[in-house]
Amino acid sequence: MDRTALVVGVTGIAGYNIAEALTAAGWRVVGLSRAPRYEIPGVEHVYADVLDEPAVEAATAGRGITHLFFSTWSRQPTEAENCAVNGAMLDTTLRALSRTASLRHAVLITGLKHYLGPFEAYAEAPADTPFRETQDRLPYQNFYYEQEDVLFRAAAEQGFTWSVHRPHTMIGYALGNAMNMGVTLAVYGSICRARDEKFVFPGSPQQWNGVTDITDARLLGRHAVWSATEPAAANQAFNTTNGDVFRWRQMWPRLAEALGVEAAPYAGHADPLDARLAHADETWATLTDKYSLAPYRATDLASWWHTDADLGRPVEAFADMSKSRALGFLEFQDSTRSFLDLFETLRTQHVIPQLS
Repeated sequence: MDRTALVVGVTGIAGYNIAEALTAAGWRVVGLSRAPRYEIPGVEHVYADVLDEPAVEAATAGRGITHLFFSTWSRQPTEAENCAVNGAMLDTTLRALSRTASLRHAVLITGLKHYLGPFEAYAEAPADTPFRETQDRLPYQNFYYEQEDVLFRAAAEQGFTWSVHRPHTMIGYALGNAMNMGVTLAVYGSICRARDEKFVFPGSPQQWNGVTDITDARLLGRHAVWSATEPAAANQAFNTTNGDVFRWRQMWPRLAEALGVEAAPYAGHADPLDARLAHADETWATLTDKYSLAPYRATDLASWWHTDADLGRPVEAFADMSKSRALGFLEFQDSTRSFLDLFETLRTQHVIPQLS
């Protein structure tokens, strides 16, 4: 059966890796973003603002789209605005597709803020760990809940099936993404090395000592393709994590070694990156010239605030993957390897300096 996927947010970390998984599986892929950023081999790029329904309709008309993978969001000043804007983005896309496509299945990518709460009440009263898909929603406004409700209504009205994926912190190749801790730490480590400074863990004691997990964006891509095609996965929500767990006190020295820097002893309290890296763009410009790196600013690549939020949580956070295992998704990813593979890709693409 012919399958044509529309990947919304295709140049982001989730969208990029979903598109790569789809092309590897032989799908025709149409990637939608607001503006050109970079080309992805095997992807037909189209451009529209997903709050502009006529523009989405024009971009998708006549393309034979059968599956939607929605993996974009827009941060707003309040959670009420997050709900309004991000809910409207998905709703606009689905309404446009109701006229231009015969949609069979829609995949929505959200995240573990489903269990941790929105930024305004982040980790104040989280669900119990390990997070399970059967747990009730938290008693807060949350744009993930709004997006789910938009998806459920459209699926009932238009007759397609759906799946929702809730990844943890995503590690993988994508540039200029607000949620990419892996690239942020690679840039931070490269700056530490250039300035002969130690690699300081910026987060909380709970994150340093507690159990956690991450999501390799490549695994997310394969999981999303699986849920879109596995009948048993229809109309289900899934946690998406690597399948192993670790403590940052174990992982941090491994990352330091991979980045060619010395890990600092943990000071016992948070030391946020955002407050310490005002000089980042200036230092990065020097590195770009010295090593002939791709022409980005540090602040184009790194997201200090989001990494601070993830590593500064006052609670542990990790998710259970039993539901996916029971339904047949058995893939696993070593989390240390997720970081090391990313660092090597960043060096190959001349985004960060070589160690030698």
